[in-house]
Amino acid sequence: MVTLNTQSLTVPVGIIRLFEFVLTLITFSLVASVGHNGSASFWAWCMFTWCFCCFMTLLIIIMELTSLNPKLPISWDDFTTAFAMLSTLMLLAASVIYPTIFVCSSCSIGIAATVISCVCFCLYAAEVGLTRAKPGEISGFLSTVPGLLKVLEAFVACIIFICLDSVSYSHKPGLQWCVAVYSICFIVALLIIILTIGRLLARCPFPLDKCMTGYNVLAILMYITAMVIWPIYSFDNNQRPQNCKHCPWDSLVVVSCMTCINLIVYIVDAVYSVRLVFFVSPA
Repeated sequence: MVTLNTQSLTVPVGIIRLFEFVLTLITFSLVASVGHNGSASFWAWCMFTWCFCCFMTLLIIIMELTSLNPKLPISWDDFTTAFAMLSTLMLLAASVIYPTIFVCSSCSIGIAATVISCVCFCLYAAEVGLTRAKPGEISGFLSTVPGLLKVLEAFVACIIFICLDSVSYSHKPGLQWCVAVYSICFIVALLIIILTIGRLLARCPFPLDKCMTGYNVLAILMYITAMVIWPIYSFDNNQRPQNCKHCPWDSLVVVSCMTCINLIVYIVDAVYSVRLVFFVSPA
């Protein structure tokens, strides 16, 4: 029998989630009502962001109101923390991409949607802060710095993927290697997140912390090659077109920047992992 947990919405996180659901729904509705004239991939990313955040937030609210979340075979705290962190990053990207590409100075509905999307970003960021600041509770892996970095690594890879154009790299082996680097690292980061939420990491028959440290070092080396190879192959004899406004050339620049950002994230992740594994003695 399903019982309602009315106390779940009296806490700050529950109230924040109610506002998140309402505002993401309003943002999605406003943007859908005006359509778009621009890059289909960026439009799809923004619409997916608002729809995904709205639906998943509603699902979390329902699960906690009906007290069904403890019955799920997953780590609920890790799941909600990962979702809040991912939503924060996705909304940050959408709140920048949408006005940059699709909103003009006289687009009142687009401006309103942008403002509400920024408020949604602040709400999800506040949820992440409150989740990590729970007094007297032991957070799951995805609530720790390495866990949040894994979510960030996966998110940056998603931004890279929506900027990729198969025509630009299909005939260049160097760029194909870079795409392979992005894909492999994204799959591993996503796998770690899924295994964490499914409470399966503890069942691994090998020292997980050392393996993840080794993987982070390998990912750094792979991203270093991508950081060097991508701009060399992408911009060799490829000047920016004079009338370029959010053209494919700009996407190549975004991929280059995101590659550098993800390299920095992997370096921070590796340094933090090495510190925990080799320099922090167990209590």
